[in-house]
Amino acid sequence: MIERVSKRAFTGSSGTYHVRASELAVIRDRRLKVIGLTVVFLDGSTNVFTVEKRAKGSVLLNQVYQHLELYEKDYFGLQYFPNGVTNDTSNYDNIRWLDPTKSIKKQLNGRTQLYFRVKFYVSDPSKLIEEFTRYQFYLQIRTDIACKKLLLPPSTACLLASYMAQSEIGDYHPDEHGPNYLSELKLIPDQTEDMERKICELHKLHKGQSPADAEFNFLDHAKRLDMYGVELHHAQDSANKDIQLGVTAIGLVVFQNNIRINTFSWSKIVKISFKRKQFFIQLRREPSESYDTILGFNMHSNRSAKTLWKACVEHHTFFRLHSPHLRVRRFPLSLGSRFRYSGRTESQTVEQGKLRSRTPSRPFTRSPNKIATIIIPTVTQVEETKTTTTKTSSSRSPWCDNKVTSLGSREPRKAWEDSIQMSDDEGGFLEPPPCVTTDDTQAFSPPASRILGYADDEVQPNGLYDTPPYSLSSSPVPTDGLLSVKLTPDEQGRFGFNVRGGSEHDMPILVSRVAPNTPADRCIPKLREGDQLLLINGHDVTNASHSAVVSLIRAARDGKGELVLTVRPLPSPETIKTGLEEPPYCYVPESPQGILLDDNRQINVLEQSMLLLADGLASGALINHYEQLYRRHPELTCNEARRPENVDKNRYRDISPYDVTRVVLRNGVNGDYINANYVDMQITGTDIVNRYIATQGPLSTTVDDFWEMVLETDCSLIAMLTTLVERGRVKCHQYWPNVGSILTYRHMKITCNVETFDVTNSYVFRELNLHDSITNVSRTITHMQYLAWPDHGVPDDTERFLQFTHRVRETRNQDPKTSVIVHCSAGIGRTGVLILMDTAMCLVEANQPVYPLDIVQTMRDQRAMMIQNASQYRFVCECICAAFSRGEIKPRKNDTS
Repeated sequence: MIERVSKRAFTGSSGTYHVRASELAVIRDRRLKVIGLTVVFLDGSTNVFTVEKRAKGSVLLNQVYQHLELYEKDYFGLQYFPNGVTNDTSNYDNIRWLDPTKSIKKQLNGRTQLYFRVKFYVSDPSKLIEEFTRYQFYLQIRTDIACKKLLLPPSTACLLASYMAQSEIGDYHPDEHGPNYLSELKLIPDQTEDMERKICELHKLHKGQSPADAEFNFLDHAKRLDMYGVELHHAQDSANKDIQLGVTAIGLVVFQNNIRINTFSWSKIVKISFKRKQFFIQLRREPSESYDTILGFNMHSNRSAKTLWKACVEHHTFFRLHSPHLRVRRFPLSLGSRFRYSGRTESQTVEQGKLRSRTPSRPFTRSPNKIATIIIPTVTQVEETKTTTTKTSSSRSPWCDNKVTSLGSREPRKAWEDSIQMSDDEGGFLEPPPCVTTDDTQAFSPPASRILGYADDEVQPNGLYDTPPYSLSSSPVPTDGLLSVKLTPDEQGRFGFNVRGGSEHDMPILVSRVAPNTPADRCIPKLREGDQLLLINGHDVTNASHSAVVSLIRAARDGKGELVLTVRPLPSPETIKTGLEEPPYCYVPESPQGILLDDNRQINVLEQSMLLLADGLASGALINHYEQLYRRHPELTCNEARRPENVDKNRYRDISPYDVTRVVLRNGVNGDYINANYVDMQITGTDIVNRYIATQGPLSTTVDDFWEMVLETDCSLIAMLTTLVERGRVKCHQYWPNVGSILTYRHMKITCNVETFDVTNSYVFRELNLHDSITNVSRTITHMQYLAWPDHGVPDDTERFLQFTHRVRETRNQDPKTSVIVHCSAGIGRTGVLILMDTAMCLVEANQPVYPLDIVQTMRDQRAMMIQNASQYRFVCECICAAFSRGEIKPRKNDTS
């Protein structure tokens, strides 16, 4: 062994390797190649993420999404502030979004702090599948309100603050929450004692709402604000006046002094561009115009113009396209920005979320409001004295802990649900509560199990839905824009509407809710949410208290039973804004000629109608026009349905066939009546007439009449759009036999030869055989039943319904001259959806424009109340747009009209 070696031995020509130095060098290099980035989340928490310096933004984004366990991630992004700007979100000129396709090092340029924020504000919170995603949106809106980015009128501010209080501290308890329990909880900016009193009164009415319910209602009200989801950019118009350009889901909006003065929807914009400090939009040429309209705006800098342009590209792609359009550059050295949005669109996100919705919602923890603490009693003190209070660090009741865990077992009420459970602003006229008190501090507590649904959903004990007969007594009497409405209560003593406001709240008396299929809903003109009440039976209520208005309405109900209202109607969204905005949507083209584009391609009236349809869906104008349409023809009678011998043949008393178009049985065993109407739909520009019979689902006592109608009308196709039982209620009697069985009705024998389901179990096809023993003639009947319609609302998947419609059309085309029998439960809602969808597809094939509102009116002229509610109307319009945009239905080549 060599014990001593001179250093000189290592300095010769022999080789050496520094082991420790090499290891340290590797560690040092590794440290130099990574960077720690701090991300501030919406609840105020922070986390440090380590990424390589050369990594792209997508690496950091994925780490953030994984940290949050966020599934619906495409609505969110990471912000940073360049040039040392502080966290000011009022102007997006000072904000940058982390680009997932570019290097983190080049974008941040030394900055190490980013902010997790909502990038694309969903137009309807019901599109968000997971409760955790809605909670993140709730935190974002709460932040927008706190920093005054989202401006609120005082009444709306108090309402939203009451939902915040419900989410933060739970139900109001007089023993726990003193008169100033909101003073330290800063819910809204510039909060005053008067506002806190109003918030407290509204908070009392939210009793029973879970945090998820309160947050959903919070978002449902916030989405209606002008500044909701607006990404603002400072600019100047052609006259060098300061304005703000807002990028939203529906298009580009122009604000001046925080007032919206103009709107350019995506469907009206042809091209978006920028050059240096100028930003340009080119508008679609109208039929009456022979020139192109190009609007220019002056931005503060070249960077500001490009930031605005990128925001427009991202919002248009995310909200308007089914999938991102990746531009192929033919010339690698061509000028112009290469930026394109490359993430998932809202359509793709919603489709992915539907798959996720089949799995149970995961639990998560809510963070309390960290702005202030609230003085509340502990559990022990509540049980012992209920008078002593102690200060805790929680913003919730002490039995809730500082953080609240959601088990995901309870879904918030959807926007299309109508519940008679008292809400924040109800006056109690939808359903008399079990115990009513005059004490303003006592909240209503009606049973939560009672749900007021549609005619398709509600069944009385006798199998009928009872509402008063339709009346023309309430006709509009316009007086300086005012309307006169006359109402009579139904058998339960209900007028069918609620009110809110009053002098004690410094608010006018407004209609807060109108229940479906009630006198308020069926009158002409019908009451709408937001209408202001001026006179009640001649009494001026403009300065009346809420309790006084309640007394007047109840006195009318208990007295003569007639309620005469003088109403200032709620303006439509198109007229709320100033006259500088684009004119209301026109659903009939002004000229038969098409629109000429830059490339000399002409958009015909069909394409124009589809653009207007998509535009109306995005802006909400489509639903506005639908709400103004009469539910049944004012001059057509339904006398046969009200005859004593026919009353029990109706599943719902308020769903009756018109006398003029009703199906008349020739050999009915119990008379000639059946609750069914002929509905004929002429396809414009052709000689095609699609013939349908819209009818209710047969009762056990009307199955004979149903099969007699099938026999007499030579029907060979039955389309059924309901299951037999929904939510424990019978929707339709099973009028067909099981496979291999035989059912006998009078002189008819029905057998089921084949029964097959599709791969998704969304619909079932049956082959039935109908044999008439009198004529000894047999006939094959195709029976198609759609199973994927939910118990409440509308399907969340247009694709499966479109597939079902295609199969119905294929079968109908085999025998186009006979009528197709279509039914659901009442024979008006889902039935109307299928007929409208089929008619729209035929119009597209004939290269004719599609105007769904005209189709609904044509159907309602033949059977009352077809397309029962706005949710169904929106759904079928979305189906039409989806079928056309995806190319599932196209004009036939031989149709050149």
